[in-house]
Amino acid sequence: MSALDKIMIGIVRKLAGGFSEGIMLLLIVVWSAFVVAIIVERAMKLYSKSVNKDAFLATMQKCILAGDVSKAIKTCSAADAPVARIVQAGLLKVNRPDDEVQAAMDEAALKELPELSKRTGYLALLANLSMLSGLLGTVGGLIDSFGAVAGESVDASQKARILAAGISMAMNCTWFGLFVAIVALLGFAVLNGKTQSVEDEINEVSVKVLNLVLTNRQKVNLAGVPQAA
Repeated sequence: MSALDKIMIGIVRKLAGGFSEGIMLLLIVVWSAFVVAIIVERAMKLYSKSVNKDAFLATMQKCILAGDVSKAIKTCSAADAPVARIVQAGLLKVNRPDDEVQAAMDEAALKELPELSKRTGYLALLANLSMLSGLLGTVGGLIDSFGAVAGESVDASQKARILAAGISMAMNCTWFGLFVAIVALLGFAVLNGKTQSVEDEINEVSVKVLNLVLTNRQKVNLAGVPQAA
């Protein structure tokens, strides 16, 4: 073995020691904490801020057909949900031309929709980081294990036991990393599905309410409706 080879092997072993399974396990714990925090926060946001689509549409239809837009606006204000705020933005412009009503709802949608998918994409990144951290920790642990039994001072009868113990410990890092990655990807899939469902509901409700407003302008009572600038 040349001197250069020995130097390179020494460098690799030192780097591997810096990325041992113990250190990488701690790093995966950090990734897992982020995963749990994002999943809980996003789930609370998506599931607690939704409304009953059919009931909300029925209330809006009843108010608009009765010409009571001010009551419809109050109903939207009471509902802490993105779809309600988008519809409210259009109702506040009901005394303006049709294109301004549409523009107001579009502007509100541009503000609300990005909030639905906020931070969810980090779950895919954290899944990859957890898996790669586990693999890196395992490889570092294997390098340490093989390095430990490579010396001539180690009793030959003990080498197999030392090597097996080191490999077993190193594999724990991969297992933990894969476990966190699976949880992160499952959370990512579920939250993405819920986000898409909420976005579809917003599109459906906003279009139906807009059509109700535009086709029933003659019934609208503008009393109590704030005058748009």
